[in-house]
Amino acid sequence: MKVMHERVAGIDVHKKMVKVAVRSPGARPWTRKTDVLTSGTFWDELRALAGQLRRLGVTHVAMEASGVYSDPVYYALLEEGWFTEVLVVNPAHVKAVKGHKTDARDCARLAELLECGLLLGSWMPPPQQREMRDLVRYRQRKVQARTSEVQRLGKTLETAGIKLGSVASEITGVGPMEMIEALIAGERDGAVMAQRARGVARTREKMASFARALEARFTGHHAAMCRLIIDQARALDEAIAGVEAQVADKAAAWEREIALLKTIPGFGDAIAWAWIAEIGPAPHQWFDGHDKLASWAGLAPGNNVSAGKRGYGRTGDAGTWIKPALVQAAWAAIRVRGRLQARYTRMVRRMGGEKNPAARKKAIVAIAHALLKIAYAVLKSGQPYHEPGADFYARRDAPAQRQAYHERQIRNLHPGCTITITITPPPGTATAPTGTPPPGHIPEAV
Repeated sequence: MKVMHERVAGIDVHKKMVKVAVRSPGARPWTRKTDVLTSGTFWDELRALAGQLRRLGVTHVAMEASGVYSDPVYYALLEEGWFTEVLVVNPAHVKAVKGHKTDARDCARLAELLECGLLLGSWMPPPQQREMRDLVRYRQRKVQARTSEVQRLGKTLETAGIKLGSVASEITGVGPMEMIEALIAGERDGAVMAQRARGVARTREKMASFARALEARFTGHHAAMCRLIIDQARALDEAIAGVEAQVADKAAAWEREIALLKTIPGFGDAIAWAWIAEIGPAPHQWFDGHDKLASWAGLAPGNNVSAGKRGYGRTGDAGTWIKPALVQAAWAAIRVRGRLQARYTRMVRRMGGEKNPAARKKAIVAIAHALLKIAYAVLKSGQPYHEPGADFYARRDAPAQRQAYHERQIRNLHPGCTITITITPPPGTATAPTGTPPPGHIPEAV
């Protein structure tokens, strides 16, 4: 194959060492040679490796993505300031032949593909965005940990026979938490604890249900466990608040983009922060279209066609962090009356009905995909989201709209031409005189 870059290097990254294959011109014309180097992963060793590659005249470098282990190698090469291109590539794109895998062969294969221009690097966010991403991901982990503690609290109450979760919509509400605190303090009279209910829960039927749910086998061990879990959940609440304050400070650099994202249904501060951290404020600069971005985020439907038969094409496993955030936004978006809610309803009806859990899940992933396309267009245009309305699909399917659509298609086929469409009724069809009401018309009462 044609060599595009004369001197390149491929790096196989490990925790304690890296293997480097340097491809350069051989001693005879039209030949190439490979030199394999080994280096440690301490920072001074990586800087020395970058200097050595510079002295060898290497201009392009590629390495497999190895999680946190490839980051120091990548930044050591960038700080050298010499290399034309430093790529971090998906290991699945450069997988070696089974049974012929060694560290030296892995890095040599990377170098051979790179010198022919056959490698496509992964998107690497700038340092400021990486800091934002670290904080947002840490916040998500803390939120997940708090959710686990709340679930653990509910299971502890269930083991004691306390059915608070069957009566209260949320056991972490003000009233239910006061009831749990009373249980920990030693109160065992359900009617007395039920008096701590708040708001709409203070009905006669609800109070009676609380009184029955709170009388059970609640021992000192259950009280100790609940105390530990509640203290841990409150500590996590404080940690989440502290992380959110730091995220808000970092997010101030993208205030305009976050304001645009929050005009989209389902997008709040948390989802907008996740978008900026994972995708960035200008996705159109890195992805040619929303379809490429959807594939990168794991929201694009897969292709599964064999012998002309189309099988089920599930979405990919990519987008570990941004995909759950967009699905969460989709669940919030379908609660708002508008086009997205109408689209969800249409898709669920088509896929099996509201009572089918698989239909709801497929439809919500499609809504998450639609949100991604909307966010991409909003950030690219710099204009806030305009809601088309809940009747968008009804208007789109109306005869006048369909006729206008076909007229636009004909104009696109013949640009610059004047096109006139005349609709002639079939022969023998009587034309209703002007002013004749349509069939089924009921006059209004005067």
